Amino acid sequence: MGSLWISAMEASYTSYTWQMKQLDSKAVWSFFFGSSNLLLMVIVLVIWFSSFFIDFREGDSKEFSLEFLDWLWIIVPVALILLFVWSKLAYHFYRYELTDVGFRKELGVIYKVYVTIPYDRIQNVDIYRGILERILGLSTLDIQTAGAGGVVGAEGRLPGLSREVAEQLRDELIQRARQSKNQGL
Repeated sequence: MGSLWISAMEASYTSYTWQMKQLDSKAVWSFFFGSSNLLLMVIVLVIWFSSFFIDFREGDSKEFSLEFLDWLWIIVPVALILLFVWSKLAYHFYRYELTDVGFRKELGVIYKVYVTIPYDRIQNVDIYRGILERILGLSTLDIQTAGAGGVVGAEGRLPGLSREVAEQLRDELIQRARQSKNQGL
């Protein structure tokens, strides 16, 4: 009897996982360029901090050595490859769905985050399109909730959606939020 129950749970989990939707495939590039900005800042900071370590040679003459920059030709391509792999993994593990009770999303490569937002808590749904997102034809959906004190930005942020999907999802979320609030009256 115990194995039958476990098999039923596995089957329901498998069917449940297939219902979740994935972001637009171009979201990989959005994640990659966002991570690349971080890499660029780290490189600039390393060069800036290294300027404090002046190499003293032959007496009192101060000579700044940039020998460590020779390693950047190896480090930067390897870091970019790793960032791209990380972006692909982040895209693969970022999923969302609309359930009967609310909006649900899962994300995370190493640490998983599970967010469920009941429809009756949804206050506002916004669509943002930055420069990179417009170039890629993507949108970010921000779901703002009641009682999200202390949360910076939207509690339900969903990046990497196509423009059409973002608009359809916004309209559906607003409709379900209205229906949920009207049922409570």
